[in-house]
Amino acid sequence: MHTLPSLPYPFEALEPHIDAATMRLHHDKHHQAYIDKLNLALEKYPALAEKKVEDLLRDLSSVPAEIKTAVQNHGGGHVNHRLFWTIMRPKTEDNRPIGKLASRIDESFNSWDGFKEKFSAVASGQFGSGWAWLSLKNGELELSATGNQDSPLSAGATPLLGLDVWEHAYYLKYQNRRAEYIENFWPIINWAEVEKRYEEAWIK
Repeated sequence: MHTLPSLPYPFEALEPHIDAATMRLHHDKHHQAYIDKLNLALEKYPALAEKKVEDLLRDLSSVPAEIKTAVQNHGGGHVNHRLFWTIMRPKTEDNRPIGKLASRIDESFNSWDGFKEKFSAVASGQFGSGWAWLSLKNGELELSATGNQDSPLSAGATPLLGLDVWEHAYYLKYQNRRAEYIENFWPIINWAEVEKRYEEAWIK
């Protein structure tokens, strides 16, 4: 049975950028719902239930047709949110990438400001519900958007940084002002965690 991970910080820790009410609803209700529906879908397939969700998403063609959509949607929702909680932290001043990832971002996007502009454009441009991603694929950094709860894992990429642009992630505080929500994401990114994910993916 897949279970809901605890947040690595209190619900109010990301304020004023993300409010406690949104964090509580997002984590306790939305994320839990994805897990519940994933577990329900896997009940008839105990061998698949023992596998990592990431492995199922990497090879959706091996998932029985009966539950493929459920695994894609709810398994993706579980994995995406589990990453999302860890790549945020309370606000820090001049919050920027560190280590090797910082150099790769400069190389790939010309500059830190260039990266921020391009990532924000991807997040703003995602029509409807979905995510904006910085991923590593074939040794290269790439930006992408996915609809609903689709994961870059299913496209052969390893997600490093993701921003949830479903309305439930920001609507209580920002209403329809997605651009303002995106701007408020930058001060609370946990770049140490993103760097760790980059190094682990690079080694693989």
